[in-house]
Amino acid sequence: MIFAANLKTMAAGKIKWIYLFILSLIWGSSFILIKKGLIGLSPLQVGAFRVIFAALFLILAGFKKIINLKFSQWKWIVVSGFVGSFFPIFLFSFAETKISSGIASILNAVTPLMTLVLGVLFFQDKMNGNKAIGVFVGLIGTAGLILSNASFNGSENYLYSLLGVLAAVCYAVNVNLLKRYLNDISALAVTAGCFTVLLVPALLILVWSGFFNENLSNIQLQQSVGFIAILGFLGTGVAMIMFNRLVQITNPVFTSSVTYTMPIIALGWGILDDEVFSLNQLIFAMLVIAGVLIVNRAKVISIKRKRKLA
Repeated sequence: MIFAANLKTMAAGKIKWIYLFILSLIWGSSFILIKKGLIGLSPLQVGAFRVIFAALFLILAGFKKIINLKFSQWKWIVVSGFVGSFFPIFLFSFAETKISSGIASILNAVTPLMTLVLGVLFFQDKMNGNKAIGVFVGLIGTAGLILSNASFNGSENYLYSLLGVLAAVCYAVNVNLLKRYLNDISALAVTAGCFTVLLVPALLILVWSGFFNENLSNIQLQQSVGFIAILGFLGTGVAMIMFNRLVQITNPVFTSSVTYTMPIIALGWGILDDEVFSLNQLIFAMLVIAGVLIVNRAKVISIKRKRKLA
């Protein structure tokens, strides 16, 4: 029995690293896939296709979970779907028309900072000294990144960088909503329910964007649709299921590692795609990651203290 338990622990120890690597690769590649999708598609079409492909996968994967949802739960699932998925997907699609995929990934990494700030302001969460330091460092890095990006690539990038930050705010609002109103529902049920709701508006946007009036035999357009199909199926569907499993078999410290490894993959793809980053941008990006690291560490320490008191 003890030997079997040890084997199980060793297997879980190895599989968590495999999950972390795959998740980092998938989510870190999301931003370059958006960029490639924008070559042959408009931002509206990229966003619509991403939602549609993700919805098709998740509805099939979570159909049994969806039909068991209660009517009273659908209100917050609808809100979560639009705030946590729909709006950020389109915001990043528009943002990457003017900012690099690598910078977009760093702006996405601001989400844990925004989650904490919004939790304190609107959801009665507590802010201690270490968390405050992390937020301050991270937001300094974010502001510096936006300013340096604008000076490096042109003043119009202020607005497009802010779209990335706004997407992170949407993700942060959704985290707090999930924690407060949908915490007793399985993650697959919530995610599949959200994308079930989003499927129809995404289809309407795709039609309204004029996609079906374009030359559908265009190779560039077909390739872009293919890139977004990969993004929808893998980046949203498969990755969400894997992340939920990682949460179950590991602790918050290890799970939060995705926040740091994902931008590394994204920056790597950006460099391979001939994106140019200034030294200032890389320094401010490191400040953002450092701020997130401080905040996440502070959260884990707080959780451990509560457990000891209990």
